[in-house]
Amino acid sequence: MQHSNISSVLRITNNCNQRRKLAKMFQIDVVAQCKANDRRAQMALYKQYCDGMFRVALRFLKNTDDAEDVLQESFIKAFQKIHQYKGEVTFGAWLKRIVVNKCIDFLKSKHQNHVELSEHHHIPMVGEENDWTVEDTITMDEVREEILRLPEKYSYVVLLFLLEGYDHSEISGILDISETSCRTRLLRGKGYLKESLKNRKNGARP
Repeated sequence: MQHSNISSVLRITNNCNQRRKLAKMFQIDVVAQCKANDRRAQMALYKQYCDGMFRVALRFLKNTDDAEDVLQESFIKAFQKIHQYKGEVTFGAWLKRIVVNKCIDFLKSKHQNHVELSEHHHIPMVGEENDWTVEDTITMDEVREEILRLPEKYSYVVLLFLLEGYDHSEISGILDISETSCRTRLLRGKGYLKESLKNRKNGARP
């Protein structure tokens, strides 16, 4: 009986691996066709990734119309720059970076009234960068809203780290800053965010 269960697991695992290989082969083939300016291949990639990339844009922008605009601009740029895609990462990861950069550009255009803070400006510091615990009564939407209220030098690092799961190396590449600055901004941004959430809860937003 145990042998039968093991065989079933192995069959499922093999089937999953085969599906992943086929999906990867399909993606490589479609990307190659896109590089040859095949419109049907472009539409196939668009259909495959549009929903996921829209959710990424919406997490940043919190507005459906803005997210749709940024999504369209991102796909246009992706197809214009697709010859730069070398397959070192998945196409989805490559496309996501374009979407994230477009979102950041959009936010920068709307955040021009934010006051920039010096790296040495005194704000609350929190020890471990992996400690992101907040009050149970605080929702993710409220956290996201307060992140977007932060000065942009902090908000982008926190967004990329907390909501999109990028590491310091990836964030430093996206924002063109050093990894040291990335870590500093993340820690300061987290402290600033926690203060902001506390003020929001107490009705004492500065």
